[in-house]
Amino acid sequence: MAKADIHPQWYPDAKVYCNGQVVMTIGSTKPELHVDVWSGNHPFYTGTQKIIDTEGRVERFLRKYGMSSTQTSGDEQDKK
Repeated sequence: MAKADIHPQWYPDAKVYCNGQVVMTIGSTKPELHVDVWSGNHPFYTGTQKIIDTEGRVERFLRKYGMSSTQTSGDEQDKK
């Protein structure tokens, strides 16, 4: 027999919000869920791809491993 009053309250019509808009309703232990990404705007499902490089990670990687454009142009001049 299951113990009484040990389970969280169940909300069968919990609303999922993304960017301030209700995108779906699901069953959850919380009445509202706020998400940044869902299947309607995720690149895997939409077929679009966007690269977010807010901290310069790509440039830092290229500099670290000597692949930056300034490093390459200097190497080409040394070969001449």
